[in-house]
Amino acid sequence: MKNIFRTVLLMFVVGHLQSCKQDPKVELEPEETIRNPISKKVRLNSNLNISVLIDLSDRIDPQKHPSPAMEFYMRDIGYLESVVESFEWHLLNKKVNQIDDKIQVFIDPEPSDQTLNKKVAELKTHFTKVDVDKDSILRVSNKYGTISKTIYEAAIADNNYVGSDIWGFFKNKVDDYCVDEGYRNILVILTDGYMFHKDSKMEEDNQTSYIIPQLIQKNGLNKSDWQKRFDEKDFGFIVPKKDLSNLDVLVLGINPVKGNPYEEDVIRAYWSKWFGELKVNDFEIKQADLPSHMDKIIRDFILKK
Repeated sequence: MKNIFRTVLLMFVVGHLQSCKQDPKVELEPEETIRNPISKKVRLNSNLNISVLIDLSDRIDPQKHPSPAMEFYMRDIGYLESVVESFEWHLLNKKVNQIDDKIQVFIDPEPSDQTLNKKVAELKTHFTKVDVDKDSILRVSNKYGTISKTIYEAAIADNNYVGSDIWGFFKNKVDDYCVDEGYRNILVILTDGYMFHKDSKMEEDNQTSYIIPQLIQKNGLNKSDWQKRFDEKDFGFIVPKKDLSNLDVLVLGINPVKGNPYEEDVIRAYWSKWFGELKVNDFEIKQADLPSHMDKIIRDFILKK
């Protein structure tokens, strides 16, 4: 009986030692990946430049817009978690000598709280082949989870919502901040689909720099013939002179007000037309849902071929 036990124990030890030999080395060779296996469906040779633009308007206010299933700011944090985990997965499966990837967060306008601005700055992360290791990669999601929660809770506690200048961000900043040569540039926008800021409220014929429920109603886009009226009257956003053909955009959190069954369709029409006129390379617009339902959608978009 003792001989059988010793034989089994010896087989276990040998097997364990053999498996340890297959673990990633601490000092990685340039052609090694940090984790295996690699999915052939993912563009691991591309460098990712991911930007996240957070809409901190009153859409996140739990008092004004309660959501019993999950508060909207918590959904944002969950979406952000999926974005960061996709970024980590991408890095962990790339060859080390090919790593040159970035992720960052923007809030526009910037918070008046300087401490909060420093927290946002801490989220700016850039990995290259000379400073990457597994532990530093895996710390990104923890940092984003902690800091993003702080940002949302501070905005809610401040209770001074001034809107989010998404239109102004595209007009003045997106190409400088979010588009770099040699990268797959991705902008993730966390918003309810409405767009308004007091310093960027303009109208040119039937084009505007904003969209709010009152505008949709005023333009008569709350009836079944909304699409015909939208096309004939040429409604839409004012288009800055941009060529964003090197940018992919993922909009998450569309949350139309109740009372107009066509509200979400109209919101999508505004954004889709705008992205087309801006020559955005690829885009998807997704409604607000639980993060567990959105996780695959987010990963597929970021890790797509």
